[in-house]
Amino acid sequence: MGREQEIERLMVILCKRRKNNACLIGDPGVGKTALVEALASNIANASAPPKLTSNKVFSIDMGRLIAGASNRGEFEQRVITLVDEVKQSNGSVILFIDELHTLIGAGSAAAQPLDAANIFKPALARGHLKCIGATTLEEYKKYIEKDSALMRRFRAIDVPEPSTDEAIDILKGQRKKYEIHHSVKYTDGALIAAVHLSKQYISNRYLPDKAIDLMDEAGARAQLYRKESYPGASAVVTDEDIAQLVSMWTGIPVEKISDEESIRLLSLESRLKRRVIGQDEAVSAVSRAIRRARVGLRDMDKPVATFLFTGPTGVGKTQLAKSLAIEYFGSKEAMVRLDMSEYMEKHSVSRLVGAPPGYIGHDNGGQLTEAVRRRPHNVILFDEIEKANSQVLNVLLQILDDGRLTDGEGRTVDFRNTIIIMTSNMGGNIIKGGGDYMSGEVEKQLKQFLKPEFLNRIDEIIVFKHLAKVDAREIVDGMVIEFYERAKKKHIEVEVRKGLKRKVVSEGYSASYGARGLRRAITRLLEDELAGKILNGSVAQGHRVVMDVDSSGDEVLIFSN
Repeated sequence: MGREQEIERLMVILCKRRKNNACLIGDPGVGKTALVEALASNIANASAPPKLTSNKVFSIDMGRLIAGASNRGEFEQRVITLVDEVKQSNGSVILFIDELHTLIGAGSAAAQPLDAANIFKPALARGHLKCIGATTLEEYKKYIEKDSALMRRFRAIDVPEPSTDEAIDILKGQRKKYEIHHSVKYTDGALIAAVHLSKQYISNRYLPDKAIDLMDEAGARAQLYRKESYPGASAVVTDEDIAQLVSMWTGIPVEKISDEESIRLLSLESRLKRRVIGQDEAVSAVSRAIRRARVGLRDMDKPVATFLFTGPTGVGKTQLAKSLAIEYFGSKEAMVRLDMSEYMEKHSVSRLVGAPPGYIGHDNGGQLTEAVRRRPHNVILFDEIEKANSQVLNVLLQILDDGRLTDGEGRTVDFRNTIIIMTSNMGGNIIKGGGDYMSGEVEKQLKQFLKPEFLNRIDEIIVFKHLAKVDAREIVDGMVIEFYERAKKKHIEVEVRKGLKRKVVSEGYSASYGARGLRRAITRLLEDELAGKILNGSVAQGHRVVMDVDSSGDEVLIFSN
């Protein structure tokens, strides 16, 4: 269904007097083999042209022809015998060779330069045999086009990916077979969802193959689970079953929002604020973007959201990206971090997308593209974006604009389900404390390093403010809790008194260095002091430890029991 034009073109070519051979060219899964099966069905149903009604279609497996042909000349004899038998049929046999490019080189060796393609060529040119081949555009260019003698014997027929409506019609035509096989019923909504969701979220495969696979697996799951729960009952596959399966395949939440997830989305802001202190504006902007994306109110042809976090060092820009990966995606592994200081050279583009064919490292893939291919639903953090080479920024521009990128092997990688976060320290020297951001001055500084067309594609530029001292106290409380957890793994219970916490804030707080100074103070005043006591035997597993400062506030005291 939906391939009438291609089938008609195929029949016209087969009815020619000479060079009556067709080559179907299309991406994997678009239905090249199904097209030949449809032709055979038309012939069997007597709906083909009179010249083809007595024809039979035979599929040739080149692997089986080669198998066991160990002696010199044995393979050639098999192919010649095949060609002679087809000639004797007086045009009533149509050969179908899937993966047509395998003809070239089949059976040849250094001492035997004759391959299957050269044996077929004379018969193909004179019209003594009718042949249909199928291959991908990549293989056609790589093998068939280079053999001009073989190429001119075949008339190329382009088999494009079917449109959404055509794919739905194809699935409706296949529905009965799968219903009988799985003992289930498919709703129209399930078939429509299989096409629409596979097109939106499974970008590395083609219709109708990916939609049929969804329909097939959803039927198997429905039949299995229905049989376990309600023996003897008929299972029904709905659009929600298809959505759950797409989520399972891709890791992208596309099913209806559950009550539990609704609560999680609504509380995302408060949970992020517990992890990122003093940057409420940034947290709110990120939370809003996630909620918009999840309910489907975003541009589906671009990444979920694109942010540029700018401001002083150590104020929580990277921490917010990490926290988002943990709180929404459920794991810190859901973040890809790329330090742009490693991409300052022009040639570093190949590190992102992979080296082109013929260059060292081509098989390794790109650091960015491979990470997104493996996990298409995650946070991508480009740290210190102003340090990236302009060629790298041009690559990122394509991601921000189209939501996709072509890697070194020519494969399209889908970025439409990623959250892009870029960080920069630009503007940190002109931002005033207390939230007076001087946004215009920051934007001027950004334009010195980033092109207007790049900045224009960013959803939101968020300026992080300097940390206030009250924020520093809250951050220290969080760091101390992390310190407790690390000590607990060593079976040591620790309590840090307020006096020592104040000392950490006093020695670690700096408007210039942000939370990094606090982290260093925690290491020096808590971790180093406790490590010394563990090494000299004063503290051991099972001990309860209290850490404080003396009356002068200068010396750290540790009591254990």
